Amino acid sequence: MGAGTELGRVRGLGAAKNGVHHWWLQRVTAAGNIILLLWFVFSLARLPSLDHSAVVMWLRQPVAAVPMLLLIVSVFWHFRLGVQVMLEDYVHGAARVLALLALNFYALAGAAAAVFAVLKIALGAA
Repeated sequence: MGAGTELGRVRGLGAAKNGVHHWWLQRVTAAGNIILLLWFVFSLARLPSLDHSAVVMWLRQPVAAVPMLLLIVSVFWHFRLGVQVMLEDYVHGAARVLALLALNFYALAGAAAAVFAVLKIALGAA
């Protein structure tokens, strides 16, 4: 180690190892979002009309419902990862813990509501 300088204190300690995993997950979910959003836009463009009954009939097909569920999970996960980074950088103290808890609750509740809606349509309850 060094003679008490800041560089000497941290030399040899290496990275915390968490940042790379988080960064990688953001890139993977971003790539998944691009692919799934392209699928979504092209699928909607191929529908004869965008009225409620046409979209419901389209979403009742497993070929549409499964990618839609993947899109929902990917978008909410990517959202959570991005906002988590912002909160960790700019919010400090007890407010950070509360903000991260609220973020987790909001992301999970939003994803659960969207998944429930798709499953309700896909399984014929709507």
